[in-house]
Amino acid sequence: MKAEPVATSSVFLYYICNMLKPENRLKKVRDFNLIIKNGRWERGRFIDLKYLELAKIKELFPKKEDTNEFANQLKIAFSVGVKLAKSSVKRNRIRRQMREVVRLLVKEGAIRGGCFLLFLAKKGSLEKNYAEISQEIDLILRKTRMTK
Repeated sequence: MKAEPVATSSVFLYYICNMLKPENRLKKVRDFNLIIKNGRWERGRFIDLKYLELAKIKELFPKKEDTNEFANQLKIAFSVGVKLAKSSVKRNRIRRQMREVVRLLVKEGAIRGGCFLLFLAKKGSLEKNYAEISQEIDLILRKTRMTK
């Protein structure tokens, strides 16, 4: 029996191909707690970054995980609050743009491993276009020395 090709929409394929890899997504509550309690802030004009360099907090690593593997991982999350815009369409637009900028940087290998990154959008980000968001994220990452 031959396998039939499955018809998929081009929009679905776009999102599958253009997402952060699962190993680069900050998802676990444990990891969010680590970055919130021990992370440092870098403020931008319309995007903030909370970052945590894992090599500096080895005593707080989970007991069940391999310490070398945990220390070298790169995990990224994005947050756009409801206070920024009531409309989910506007919030998702900013989140997609930030995610795409960072995805391309990760794909190029421009962001070094061994850190957790949490990007937070601020009020001014609603009016910004993709190029301005890209410049802001680049600037913030250079200030924190997270780029290679």
